[in-house]
Amino acid sequence: MATITPLTTARTPDASEPANQQAAPTPRPRDPRLDFYRGIAMFIILIAHIPGNRWTGWIPARFGFSDATEIFVFCSGMASAIAFGGSFARRGWWLGTARVAFRCWQVFWAHIGLFVFIAVCMAALDTYGNFEKSYIGSLNLLPFFNDPAPQLVGLFTLSYVPNYFDILPMYLVVLALMPIMMGLERINLWAVGAFSIAVWLSANPYIIGLGPNGVSLGAEPWSEREWFFNPFGWQLLFFTGFAFMKGWLPKPPVSKLLIAASVAFLVIGAPFGSWKVYLWVKAASPDLGEIIRPTYEMTSQWREKTDFGLLRYVHFLALAYLGWVVAGEGGKRLIANGTGVLARIWGVLLAILTKVGQQSLAVFVFSMALARLIGFALDYTDRAVLTVAFANLVGFALIIACAYGAGWFKSQPWRSKK
Repeated sequence: MATITPLTTARTPDASEPANQQAAPTPRPRDPRLDFYRGIAMFIILIAHIPGNRWTGWIPARFGFSDATEIFVFCSGMASAIAFGGSFARRGWWLGTARVAFRCWQVFWAHIGLFVFIAVCMAALDTYGNFEKSYIGSLNLLPFFNDPAPQLVGLFTLSYVPNYFDILPMYLVVLALMPIMMGLERINLWAVGAFSIAVWLSANPYIIGLGPNGVSLGAEPWSEREWFFNPFGWQLLFFTGFAFMKGWLPKPPVSKLLIAASVAFLVIGAPFGSWKVYLWVKAASPDLGEIIRPTYEMTSQWREKTDFGLLRYVHFLALAYLGWVVAGEGGKRLIANGTGVLARIWGVLLAILTKVGQQSLAVFVFSMALARLIGFALDYTDRAVLTVAFANLVGFALIIACAYGAGWFKSQPWRSKK
């Protein structure tokens, strides 16, 4: 899934050209693997967040330790190496940091806007609808509406991070760590790796026998609940993707042994990482189920999602390696070739997934709001198989439209010449 190629390439200027006419560096084409897999993650994330969605039983999270969140965070790290790594290299640490700060500003307001929009929607449903359930209560937003003044302050200071609104704050904090990493790069790449691992261990101290509770951030002042996505744990995955794309880590070889090891880990680990698979194994062999269960219970911290446990990391690396192999060198298998019907269908599918992956922040924010509205619509159906399928497919169509719309606005067509 990663590529270790320079971020930009440029034409060598002719010495006879005036300085102001010499060609500027030409950005390299985007890596197709990055947008393809990030696009897949966006569809999975929509499925996972629709309340009462039958399709959630078949997303990757039901078959192993890791899920679409890992794809999103890893690919975001890769994309950040392209978007921000070059700024640090070309313009220096201060301007590179300024660009990261601007992105943090954008993510912060995306988080605030998402919360306000969904809170208003839930409030409208409860206020003007005659429904049996409380939609405000379904998102645990009663503390906010019962006492809004301190919660507004907490919302803007990230000391109040309600459930369902936790991934963008995590992403924001991880982005804020990037200037530190780029500063450490000037010292030594080993310093970068040591810092990232040390921060991850601070969130997962049980790995080195320092107790079960690590460093975390509080999600609300009236309880001990922490952020659902601890940025001090998840930054390890983000900067792994960043390191591959930046060239700090070499690309892995295509090896039959590594492929076999990755497949074996995914298959053998499935009953330990998925309760659903464990129940399948137990139904097929009760004795084997009894053997597996103690280990399943003992490894709960190692597969923990909040602090990004070690087994999730290893599981995702195995899955990512297979995805990298399947995509081929430079993502050649993700480029549509041929003129047949199947080739054309594959080309259309690739184009859609790539577009959704390219506009991941806009699509993510839109899909989180859309998922709640689809869930509301499903509440007043029988949730039959075809009904749920229709709801999911409508959701897919809408996030595709969002991606193409966001791309159109970003292209600023009003500035182009006729």
